[in-house]
Amino acid sequence: MSKVIVAGGGVIGLCAAYYLHKGGHEVVVIERGDIQRGTSFGNAGYVSPSHFIPLASPGIVAKGLQWMLSASSPFYIKPRLDLDLIKWGLTFWRRSSKSFMEKNIPPLNEILHLSRALTSDMRDELGNHFRMEELGCFMLYKSATTEKHEIELAKEAASLGIETKIFDSKGVQEMESEVEVNVRGGILYPIDCHLHPGDLMQTIYNYLQSNGVQFQLNTAIEGFEKVGRKVSKVITDKGDFTADEFVLATGSWLPIVTKYLGVELLLQAGKGYSMTFENIERNLRQPAILVDDRVAMTPMGGDLRMGGTMEISGLQSPMLIKRVQSIFNAAKNYYPNLPVSFPSSEKIWWGWRPLSPDGLPYIGRHSKFDNLVLSGGHAMLGLSLAAATGKLVEEIIGGKKTSMDITAFNVERYN
Repeated sequence: MSKVIVAGGGVIGLCAAYYLHKGGHEVVVIERGDIQRGTSFGNAGYVSPSHFIPLASPGIVAKGLQWMLSASSPFYIKPRLDLDLIKWGLTFWRRSSKSFMEKNIPPLNEILHLSRALTSDMRDELGNHFRMEELGCFMLYKSATTEKHEIELAKEAASLGIETKIFDSKGVQEMESEVEVNVRGGILYPIDCHLHPGDLMQTIYNYLQSNGVQFQLNTAIEGFEKVGRKVSKVITDKGDFTADEFVLATGSWLPIVTKYLGVELLLQAGKGYSMTFENIERNLRQPAILVDDRVAMTPMGGDLRMGGTMEISGLQSPMLIKRVQSIFNAAKNYYPNLPVSFPSSEKIWWGWRPLSPDGLPYIGRHSKFDNLVLSGGHAMLGLSLAAATGKLVEEIIGGKKTSMDITAFNVERYN
């Protein structure tokens, strides 16, 4: 079997390492941080086959233009002259047509279901130390326009074999006995589940470390050495590392790392925020997305996490407190008597989601090199797609038939 270097210790990188180890490979994970923070820790914790509509879809551009200049809206782009952002934006606009969306739904739906099943398998093998609960997820709405749209999505979900349950305001309230819910109604997707993402990361890390996978943490990649059509060595600030195969899974930093290899990748970092309230007196029972405001609410035992927004402002941008306040205000608007207060700034988390222009991930080899696999661009679905992505990466490196057709995830589809 091969020696494989996995660059990136987020949930995508760790799942790749997990399946590569199970496949008999020698694995080294190189991570710029310490695997104790990052997007894989502070997200909403959903594994959601219900999210089968790609990010690039009809109407998203028009809606985005309404929102993009408001620092408190669910979607915000910081105006700036940036060639990579302009290229990404033009491609996103082109890929937001109905024809592209309809083409992309089937592969996204398939990988979501594959990953949902594999996540359950991972729980069964490693133990449910990450508090996975199979309660489904609500799509809650307050307006008639949003209700109509969500019911149409529910019909499309049914055509894909995804179960839905439609509730009016009274039905939603009956599901939430502890807190008042101020909504017009909601749609429950029973297939969805949620877990504590930080605990999942720690569980996988502990398993890998105890089973011989090597970790090179707090290590920055500074370049690569190449011999012919192969990557021979990764150069870091802690020394050089050789391997037979290289997997790049560095999240929002992926296009920065690929440039060292002369590989251009269309990808933008979309910042999201979350707040976690510990041991609250009355908590939600059901995970929910507040559709009108694009806010996610996740009960995690006695804790509650709320998060959201999409802010494309660059990897060096500071926290925008207005955006965090808008998340909190939306939560209180839907749940008026929720017993939480706006937190201090040190308790606010933010991280970057890696956005491809069409909402589908990049998974596969690059034609420039015989031993390079790229894995990234999962947008808001990193946790949902992590297990399947890890499995597919192992199959690619092992020369196996992949569990699904990965043509739609071609890493060179914009070239």
